[in-house]
Amino acid sequence: MAATAHSYEELEGEALHLSLPERSRLASRLLESLDDGDDVSDEWLGEVRQRVKSIDDGTAKLIPHAEVMTSVRKRISQVR
Repeated sequence: MAATAHSYEELEGEALHLSLPERSRLASRLLESLDDGDDVSDEWLGEVRQRVKSIDDGTAKLIPHAEVMTSVRKRISQVR
């Protein structure tokens, strides 16, 4: 496979035009490449891959950040 030189801006622009599942897969792969994996068990990597697959497949129930934070704040206030 021949390597093609791209600037960061070109790569970013192309990546942002990918579909959500493609961006999710790319982001997962990039994050994976930052970690040497020594401190992550095979079981956990399998779980993460399954979760990413369910997002890509559209079978995961995704919860918006704002909704999660509202729920967390409510639970914290109940504990106090």
